Amino acid sequence: MKFLVLLAAGMLAFLGAVICIIASVPLAASPARALPGGADNASAASAAAASPGPQRSLSALHGAGGSAGPPALPGAPAASAHPLPPVPLFSRFLCTPLAAACPSGTEQGDAAPGEREELLLLQSTAEQLRQTALQQEARIRADQDTIRELTGKLGRCESGLPRGLQDPGPRRDAMADGPWDSPALILELEDAVRALRDRIDRIEQELPVRVNLSAAPAPAPVVPTALHSKMDELEGQLLAKVLALEKERVALSHSSQQQRQEVEKELDALQDRVAELEHGSSAYSPPDAFKISIPIRNNYMYARVRKALPELYAFTVCMWLRSRSGGTGQGTPFSYSVPEQANEIVLLEAGHDPMELLINDKVAQLPLSLKDSGWHHICIAWTTRDGLWSAYQDGELRGSGENLAAWHPIKPHGILILGQEQDTLGGRFDATQAFVGDIAQFNLWDHALTPAQVLGLANCTGPLLGNILPWEDKLVEVFGGATKATFDVCQGRAKA
Repeated sequence: MKFLVLLAAGMLAFLGAVICIIASVPLAASPARALPGGADNASAASAAAASPGPQRSLSALHGAGGSAGPPALPGAPAASAHPLPPVPLFSRFLCTPLAAACPSGTEQGDAAPGEREELLLLQSTAEQLRQTALQQEARIRADQDTIRELTGKLGRCESGLPRGLQDPGPRRDAMADGPWDSPALILELEDAVRALRDRIDRIEQELPVRVNLSAAPAPAPVVPTALHSKMDELEGQLLAKVLALEKERVALSHSSQQQRQEVEKELDALQDRVAELEHGSSAYSPPDAFKISIPIRNNYMYARVRKALPELYAFTVCMWLRSRSGGTGQGTPFSYSVPEQANEIVLLEAGHDPMELLINDKVAQLPLSLKDSGWHHICIAWTTRDGLWSAYQDGELRGSGENLAAWHPIKPHGILILGQEQDTLGGRFDATQAFVGDIAQFNLWDHALTPAQVLGLANCTGPLLGNILPWEDKLVEVFGGATKATFDVCQGRAKA
C-alpha cells in the first residue's frame, strides 16, 4: 500500500511538472516581476479573478493544505514571515489560472529523498524543454517572414508573366490554402520558372532577327564596295602602267641590240678594210701586251679580274694559253663564281681527263688538246637558248653541242679568277686543280663571235677586244707570287 501511495505521489508530481512546461511561465518570485505575454496575460488574469466560477490551481491536484510557494533549496534564504499571497498566472494555451509555483516534494510528508532528486531532474528537463519551445517559436516566426517575402516575390514574378501563364482564377494565398512547401506549390513554381526561361530563350533567339528586320539598310556596306572598286581601278591602272613600262623596256632592249649589231657590223667592215690595206700583215700591237705567269702548281698563285660582270644570256671567251703541266692536265685556266653558285662558269682539265666546260654545274666535254707546251688560241661560245656551245682551237671549230644549262642566264656580280678553281665565292682553291703556265689576251663578249672573227683573232689579223671584259693591265691583279710581264703573243708566236 505504501508503494502505491508513493507511486501516486510521483505521478502527481510529474503531471504538475508537465503543466508547468505547458504554462511556460517563470516562477513568481515577487509581485513586481513582469509576466510573459505582456498586457494580454495581465488582462486574462484580472478577468479570471473577477469571474464567479471556481478557480482551479495546482494545489487542488495535490490536495488541501499543500504549500503554494516554491520549494526551499539548500542554502537559499528563508522566506519572510509574511508571505505575499500567490498571484494566479495564465497559460497562453489554457484559460485556467495556475498556481505561482509548482509543488515540490516537501509538500508530501512521506516523500523519500530519491523522489526529491528525481523531481529536481524533471524540473531541469522541463526548463530545457521550455527553452527549446521558445527557440522553435522564434524559428517558426522567421520561417513565416521568409514565406511572406517569397510570396511577395512570387506575386511580382506572376505579374510579369504573359497573360496566358497567369492563373485565371482568383489569387490564392499559399499560407492560407496549404503549406508553403507543398508539392503542388513547388511544381507550380517550377512550371512558372521554366516558362520564364523558355520565354527568355525565345526572345534572345528572335532578337537578332528583329534587329536585322527593323533596322534600316545602313550605308556601311557601301563603303567597302566603293573601296574595293577603287582598289580594283587602281590595280588596273598599275597593271596597265607596268605593261607599258615592260613594252618600253623590250622596245629599248631591241633597239639597243639592233644598234649594237649595227655597230658590230661597221666594226667588222672597218676591220676587213684595215686587213685589206695592210695586205694580210700577220702582226699587230694590242693596247696592253702582257701575260700572266704561274710557274708552279699550288693553291695561292692566281690573278683576279677587278671588273664585275653583268647578267649574260650568251658569251664568247677567248684567250692564249701555254701549259707547263708536263702532260698531266693543265688545271683551271679560269673560273667564274657567284654567291648562289660556285661553278657558274669553269674551264677545267684535271689529270688525264678531257677538258670540260661547266655552266651552273652542268658539264660538257670539249675536244681540245693543249699538252704540247706551246701557245694555243682557245675560244668558247655559249648561248642560253637551247644551251648551244662551240669550242675553237687555233681558229678551227673542234666541237659543238646543246642542252648545256639551257635557258639559264649567267648571273651577275660574281668573281672571275685566272689560274684557280673556286669552291666558294673567291676562295677555297685546290692545288690539284690549279693552272700551271701562261695566260694572255683574255677577252669576254656578251654574244657569240662568228667563225671568221675567231679565225682573225687566232691569226692575229683581226684585233678585237671584249666588249664586256677587255684584256687591260689595270683590270687584272696578281696574287701569291703570280707574275705579270710585258708580252706580245702574236710577235712571240711569229718569232717562234
